[in-house]
Amino acid sequence: MRATHIQLIADTLQLPKRGIEQTLQLLNEGATVPFIARYRKEATGSLDEMQIAAIQKEGKRLDELEKRKETILQTIAEQGKLSDELKRRIENCYNTTELEDIYLPYRPKRKTRASVAREKGLEPLAQLIFEQQRNDLEAMAKPYINDQAPTQDDALQGARDIIAEWIHEDENARNTVRRAFQKGAVIHSKVARGKEEEGAKYRDYFEHEEPLAKCPSHRLLAIRRGEEEGFLRVIISPDDDETIAQLERRFVKGGGASAQQVKEALRDGYERLLSPGIETEFRQSSKERADKEAIEVFALNLQQLLLSAPLGQRRVLGIDPGFRTGCKVVCLDESGQLLHNDTIYPHPPQSDDYSARRTLEHLVDYHGIDAIAVGNGTAGRETEDFCRGISFSRPVDIFMVNEAGASIYSASEIAREEFPNHDITVRGAVSIGRRLMDPLAELVKIDPKSIGVGQYQHDVGQSMLKERLDQVVESCVNAVGVNLNTASKHLLTYISGLGPSLAQNIVDYRSANGPFRTRESLKKVSRLGDKAYEQCAGFLRIRQAANPLDNTGVHPESYAVVARMAADLGCKVEDLLSQPELRKKIDLPKYASGQVGMPTLKDIMKELEKPGLDPRGEAKAFQFAAIKSINDLYQGMVLPGIVTNITNFGAFVDIGIKESGLVHISQMANRFIKSPSEVVSLHQEVMVKVMEIDFQRQRVQLSMKDV
Repeated sequence: MRATHIQLIADTLQLPKRGIEQTLQLLNEGATVPFIARYRKEATGSLDEMQIAAIQKEGKRLDELEKRKETILQTIAEQGKLSDELKRRIENCYNTTELEDIYLPYRPKRKTRASVAREKGLEPLAQLIFEQQRNDLEAMAKPYINDQAPTQDDALQGARDIIAEWIHEDENARNTVRRAFQKGAVIHSKVARGKEEEGAKYRDYFEHEEPLAKCPSHRLLAIRRGEEEGFLRVIISPDDDETIAQLERRFVKGGGASAQQVKEALRDGYERLLSPGIETEFRQSSKERADKEAIEVFALNLQQLLLSAPLGQRRVLGIDPGFRTGCKVVCLDESGQLLHNDTIYPHPPQSDDYSARRTLEHLVDYHGIDAIAVGNGTAGRETEDFCRGISFSRPVDIFMVNEAGASIYSASEIAREEFPNHDITVRGAVSIGRRLMDPLAELVKIDPKSIGVGQYQHDVGQSMLKERLDQVVESCVNAVGVNLNTASKHLLTYISGLGPSLAQNIVDYRSANGPFRTRESLKKVSRLGDKAYEQCAGFLRIRQAANPLDNTGVHPESYAVVARMAADLGCKVEDLLSQPELRKKIDLPKYASGQVGMPTLKDIMKELEKPGLDPRGEAKAFQFAAIKSINDLYQGMVLPGIVTNITNFGAFVDIGIKESGLVHISQMANRFIKSPSEVVSLHQEVMVKVMEIDFQRQRVQLSMKDV
């Protein structure tokens, strides 16, 4: 990448040029963001994943801008209008908006009012009027009256159309209008005629206006959705009269007849061309800003959900609860394999309490169940209470599990491939049980949009949403690392350097040859070359491996350094992992080199301290208060709850009833906070107070203040 681009990225992101240059080089060589962040700290100056991803994004933007410049230069050259000065301006332009403004007068156009006027030969008249040095309009227009422009009014109208387009294409005029939008654009929304009842859910926006710059992302997205569904009419505009007055000061000279013509043309150009064009720009830029904020909220929620503490390798009984159709029950072994499935009917209309109890008691005893995972959907709370009322013969923890997206998984190709002989109800129950054992491994099988922790995820730009959420999943999977001998191909797909094809090849090799004994044996996998091995090896774990470092985040390229440490201390590598006193004797600077600096050495020491330790902790059971429905609530009631979703305006909390309560951002702390994530995280246990109950709309307002 050219030096100019590196400087531009450094100025934009406020990062050192050397780190940017090294990062871009590594990316061009095929390195992934997680690999660079984890194993190339010396090269980048310890840039984190977000910084590396931002560099990657800016690099792509500048590459696309260069391609756009090439297209523009070629188009103008073909018109024979590319002067040296114009070429220099385009080549030195790195602002997309400015570049398009430069190009606007030369862009091939469809038929316009101005182009029609030019075809009538009226451009010289427009030029005369625009100069505003003559005021004898009749004499000026007379030479241009012909069959195509039969009257003076026709000739003057055509001239004004051309002037309007000139003003529309003038860079200074466009920037004047942009500044007016930036300074004072207001978003106005009102109900579409005859849509008052049908669009009742948008009632708050039937007659609404506020400064665009202060409109929060969730409100902007809601207004836009109402507009797209046909319930609202929306306009974004500055003070039109003031903006036109500013343009007149630039283009109108004096008060003569020609000036009056320019004035009319200017107002027409503003109302018909300039204002709608700049409004479109601001609609797009404000939407992009709102999208970015909503996507970042979604990304943070998704990250916290994926990194939820797992129960680990214990036997689990999963229940997909229901009333009329019964509760689907599955028993899973320590690795999540299906041992048995059944259906019980403890709830109305069957209410077969006795048989359901006997079935669960038998399954827990026969399969050695350690925990029960109950989906939090319909009949979830009733099923949890039912399970808690059973005296099992062995200790059994009971968990309520968020089942959002389980139905989508159960009907997916992935689920059909895993359980070809079982219906979707069994697959859904399996997903619930596995989510308790390892949320990350199970949730990667579901489109992140369907997991239920987003804000307006269907309203934001879908390509930007997918790119960011895929980035989050990849980051989480690599941060945790995966067991090479038990990971599904779907989980392996997100490992640095792999992807669907190599993930499938790993699973196929494992099936044919048995468990991997060493990381090195990965090189025997079909099509897994040296580059892929370099990128993936450090993120894959092998339990009980011959080399204990194969179960750590130490990269194979650093094994020799650890071997030297052990040799210098006269011990084995495994002794370094098990004996803290030996690690304290290591003189780290002694092992530093150009390739392995202090950042990598410090990371190695952290891995030696906690080999194979899951950074997510371990799941703990939670019990709600003894309430059944919204009718059991009263104002002032204090309850335990779990944060299930976080938005820009607050957090939704499960308090053990069907309806999640909302803690508005203003009710989260006794201080000003910019974002709910400053106070809460997903799945956090909180105490809340009931502030307001809307029985008609089934809504509960909660507070975390002074609780």
